Amino acid sequence: MTQPNAINKWLRSPVVHIAAAVFIAAGILAALWVKLIFHDQHILAIVLLVAIAGASIPLLISLVQQVFKGNFSVDILALLSIVTSLILGQYWVAAIVVLMLSGGQALEGYATGRASSVISALAKRMPQTAHQAGELVSDVSIDTIVVGDELSIYPHEICPVDGLVVSGQGSMDESYLTGEPFLIAKAPGTSVLSGAINGDVALTIRATKIASDSRYAKIVEVLHASEENRPQIQRLGDRLGSWYTPIAIAIALASWFFSGQSERFLAVLVIATPCPLLISIPIAIIGAISVGARLGIIIKDPSILEKMETCRVLIVDKTGTLTYGKPSLTSVDCFGGTTRETALQYIASLERYSKHPLASAVLAAAEKEGLALLKVEDVSEAPGTGLTGHVSRRLVTVTGRGKLSAENTAAIPPVAPGLECVFLLDGKLAGVFHFQDEPRSESRSFLSHLGPKHSISKVILLSGDRQAEVSLFATRMGITEAYGGKSPEEKVQLVRDTTLKSRTLYLGDGINDAPAMMAATAAIALGVNSDITSEAAGAVILQSSLASVDELMHIGRRMRGIALISAVGGMGLSLIGMAAASLGLISPIQGAIAQEVIDLLSILNSLRMILPTGSLSDFPLPLPFQQITAIATPPMPK
Repeated sequence: MTQPNAINKWLRSPVVHIAAAVFIAAGILAALWVKLIFHDQHILAIVLLVAIAGASIPLLISLVQQVFKGNFSVDILALLSIVTSLILGQYWVAAIVVLMLSGGQALEGYATGRASSVISALAKRMPQTAHQAGELVSDVSIDTIVVGDELSIYPHEICPVDGLVVSGQGSMDESYLTGEPFLIAKAPGTSVLSGAINGDVALTIRATKIASDSRYAKIVEVLHASEENRPQIQRLGDRLGSWYTPIAIAIALASWFFSGQSERFLAVLVIATPCPLLISIPIAIIGAISVGARLGIIIKDPSILEKMETCRVLIVDKTGTLTYGKPSLTSVDCFGGTTRETALQYIASLERYSKHPLASAVLAAAEKEGLALLKVEDVSEAPGTGLTGHVSRRLVTVTGRGKLSAENTAAIPPVAPGLECVFLLDGKLAGVFHFQDEPRSESRSFLSHLGPKHSISKVILLSGDRQAEVSLFATRMGITEAYGGKSPEEKVQLVRDTTLKSRTLYLGDGINDAPAMMAATAAIALGVNSDITSEAAGAVILQSSLASVDELMHIGRRMRGIALISAVGGMGLSLIGMAAASLGLISPIQGAIAQEVIDLLSILNSLRMILPTGSLSDFPLPLPFQQITAIATPPMPK
């Protein structure tokens, strides 16, 4: 990490600003004690100066960075107030300004300090050592693992690299990688992914990739790149301050020039110190976070409350977002004398070793019909070729129609709507399984609602499913631009390209969406399929409801309105105070008191964000969904 990045990370830490606020507050209390007990002005001045100097360090570093970038923000007014107060010996005034400034930054830092936790959340999960199998098992660094090494994965350990099972029959939890909350059976020949959690049985695997090339490491790498390229969003207060700051400085200089009194210059600066911008806006943000939590919406990155309103393109995932994410088996076409029962029994026996989303649908259908699963050997699932294995000594293959021989292709029926997989028995076509992943009842009405109510001008459907299925689904949803068969890396590139042209809002679920979420202007995760997705998104909808997405948009709109009233109203009152101070009607200490009154009014207005209000959504839900959500309110996290 470069030195500037380390400094920026330090400045963004809420701990730094909290420490500064506590330090200056302790200094003011100590100064009051000195004044009441010792009545010594010299010691009093020293105490205040030490407190001011210590608490101002983060402000000074931040200001220097902004000046070099040509960004003259509202913090400059606060610094000028502090410096002028010190020059004129107005130490109490300087201390009060530092307290309000550091307190405001602490509140803002607390509300926004979670934005960079994605990488650490991923990195903490990965082991740094692996158990190399041999005559004696030895622990080695994962960086020394090469392709072909055999590794022992003990029960409940995290798999360090991608590989194939050599011995052992058990299961692995791959929910961190696939978003699917179920165990995937493992037997010799099946693939394993780095980052997956082993079950109760020890497995021996053969590494097919080194640690840095494994799937989990690649996702971390993409997230690192996304973090570095994430657009820098100006604070609302900074944008307002771009015109407020020069006006305040001009009034202060003019009052000093025409009156010849430096105290008027200080009085104008003190009352101009934009604490309404530095305090009331973070309070409105924290209020919005509280409102969201009550509605089952966790706002991880508060800047999303502002950014959503400016997004004009919605990029949405298909499975688990616009659909329920739970495909069901609808029909089976059988060939070559194979019965439906035999086909389902054979394919279910093999699919229990697969991580494919359709596997759970097959297993559920077999369980529903009471079919016993048969013994499976020699399981193999090479990427892009399908799943194979010997079931009761017969070769069973589950694949897609694009992998069929010319003979089998001629026998297979035309593509039907929905999802499908092809079943081969001893190399001959034996069946085609058809599935449906039903769209949410509110999906189409939600997408139609976004244009007139939230100024979304374009919706893009982005999915890893096959293009034909994605295109068909897009037509049903009224979406004109759809991309299927995309890997996580391809999703990131498409989102980046789109974001360069227009501000984007990404709506998805599952860890494979996490890198793309980081590349968008703003991102929302629907559901809590993985902790990583929750961290990558700016907000997480705990219940699977698109209506909650609409509520989040309205929370952001309400927060922005309240914050603008607090900030603009506070600055308006400050302008009136500046006029009075420039005429000599207000002294510096009176200006500090007046500024406190303005702060109080701004804060009280910002607190309206947490007051009860009417419905925060104007999205009309389908009646059945309204009845369901009225009965089943999700439990709130403690």
